[in-house]
Amino acid sequence: MRLIPLSTAEQVGKWAARHIVNRINAFKPTADRPFVLGLPTGGTPLTAYKALVEMHKAGEVSFKHVVTFNMDEYVGLPKEHPESYHSFMHRNFFDHVDIPAENINLLNGNAPDIDAECRQYEEKIRSYGKIHLFMGGVGNDGHIAFNEPASSLASRTRIKTLTHDTRVANSRFFDGDVNQVPKYALTVGVGTLLDAEEVMILVLGHQKAQALAGGG
Repeated sequence: MRLIPLSTAEQVGKWAARHIVNRINAFKPTADRPFVLGLPTGGTPLTAYKALVEMHKAGEVSFKHVVTFNMDEYVGLPKEHPESYHSFMHRNFFDHVDIPAENINLLNGNAPDIDAECRQYEEKIRSYGKIHLFMGGVGNDGHIAFNEPASSLASRTRIKTLTHDTRVANSRFFDGDVNQVPKYALTVGVGTLLDAEEVMILVLGHQKAQALAGGG
């Protein structure tokens, strides 16, 4: 494990974006051999997405042969809802780069068969061999995606009941009303993350730094 302390959220985002760009360009992806990238949502990666968009517009990277898998999605929230992770990703990243729509993989929290949705997501990840780089964030209590600290290291994509603390933390995106925050979410598992070739976790703020220190 490598720990890279930086002073500001902007510096963290720019470092992460530069690392992603370097990995993609070194890989030299093609249509038959795409670079597979795992992505998070929330406040933490926003500066990274902004920097990635800027690098793309500057001609430093193309996402034409990049395949993405997102970490999680709320259950029961329409994908057009402004706080769905589908909307978040398109608003903050996908709509501003040259990634083909068919290369974007997002969990469907409104699937008629949730278990089948989770199983098919894992199967699609496996069909690419592995995720080359998974960028993630961490919650105040140390959760990654919607995997709480006690989650099994072998866990796979599944439905999770969100803890009260997680719903309170996410209520800032729902006008401060915890009752508007969905109670369930689909999330990749810890095992899914650990199968990636590389995992890069972004940690911002003193509360999350304490969670990192507590897990170290």
